[in-house]
Amino acid sequence: MNRIVRAAAISVIVGVAAGIAPLTAQDEPSNLIFRSAIDVVSVTAVVRDRRHRVVTSLTRDDMQVVDAGEPQAILDFRTEASAPASVALLVDGSGSMRLGAASEAARKISAAILDSLDSTRDDAALMAFDRRLLTIHAFTHDFGSIRTSLNQLEAWGMTSLYDAIAGTAGVIAGRSQNRRAVVVLTDGADTGSAYSPQEVSRIASSIDVPVYVFALGDVATDSSGHAVGALRDLAVETGGDVIVANTPRLVDAGIQRLVEELRHQYLISFRANSFDGLRSVQVRTTRKDLTVRTRAWYFAGINQ
Repeated sequence: MNRIVRAAAISVIVGVAAGIAPLTAQDEPSNLIFRSAIDVVSVTAVVRDRRHRVVTSLTRDDMQVVDAGEPQAILDFRTEASAPASVALLVDGSGSMRLGAASEAARKISAAILDSLDSTRDDAALMAFDRRLLTIHAFTHDFGSIRTSLNQLEAWGMTSLYDAIAGTAGVIAGRSQNRRAVVVLTDGADTGSAYSPQEVSRIASSIDVPVYVFALGDVATDSSGHAVGALRDLAVETGGDVIVANTPRLVDAGIQRLVEELRHQYLISFRANSFDGLRSVQVRTTRKDLTVRTRAWYFAGINQ
């Protein structure tokens, strides 16, 4: 089943993003073929100050783009708080979600995110996963139907978390005119994916889809309370993050943080590097009191 999910995920990405070639059931993750013909690269970026407040007043002169170690001129710089948003809710359907308050927390967070959206311009999708990736609702403005389905979701199997994120990123990739995010609601670690976290981060990063993970169970954290480990590395490389949400206070703070970042993204464009293949990209600010978070990779030229 995992290989079928992988093939479907990459096929979707190819159709909508022209970034990754189809994957057959016999292919291994290390044999992925990436193809792209991008002249101008756009990246979204979120900027916060030392007090962790979102910064919305920056100009082009405040930012720098470094492509594989080489500074690049910024061709376009803008922020559009009124631009439509597309959010894919990806809910863990593994059996462990039955335990404790994880399922209820997932419903509360999902409902709060829907409440923050404007159904006249924004849309949302509802996906669920165990060892499969299931589309409960394709992208729709009918948030009421998604809320109804949230109350009917059941936990039933094991967890192929990384495969599910890759597939969902492919589904949302085609909504390129919108601000986008995959929001994962899960209580545990991956137990059966074919993709590694590094491969998934490159898939989502290359099509500029930030992944936010609400960690509903026990999660390793550093001294500042931030999650640590492979899942956070995956999320950060896409421009998203892991939000520890295992108490009511943290749930409320995490929802507020996600909504702020979705509404206050900078869109920065630059010319792609002439070299083919996977390229690293960094967006920096000239102000040392600010921190920028954006995707870590894009694909340049044609690599076969």
